[in-house]
Amino acid sequence: MVSHVTDSTFNSEVLNSDKPVLVDFFATWCGPCKMLAPVIEEVAQKMEGEVKVVKLDVDENPQTSRMYGIMSVPTMVLFKDGKPVGKLVGFNPAERIESALRGALGI
Repeated sequence: MVSHVTDSTFNSEVLNSDKPVLVDFFATWCGPCKMLAPVIEEVAQKMEGEVKVVKLDVDENPQTSRMYGIMSVPTMVLFKDGKPVGKLVGFNPAERIESALRGALGI
């Protein structure tokens, strides 16, 4: 299941997570973000237990978006041990996202 994080919950939900976290930086007005939403759900289901998947609305949470240099949406950033370890920009199919996650995590 994909949950939502905010500027105020980002540290506890992402940076302090005991497992890797894929953050989908999105905007409600973004067409490719809407196309990516069901793909993100699919990836979250397939990789449940290995990777936590969350979404962050860049318009409602500008502080975190700025901190990680998010210039376009959708952008997915993988965090492990509180540090960004991988990034995908734009729409990507589930297979590509899963492959990138497995590669970044060595699984």
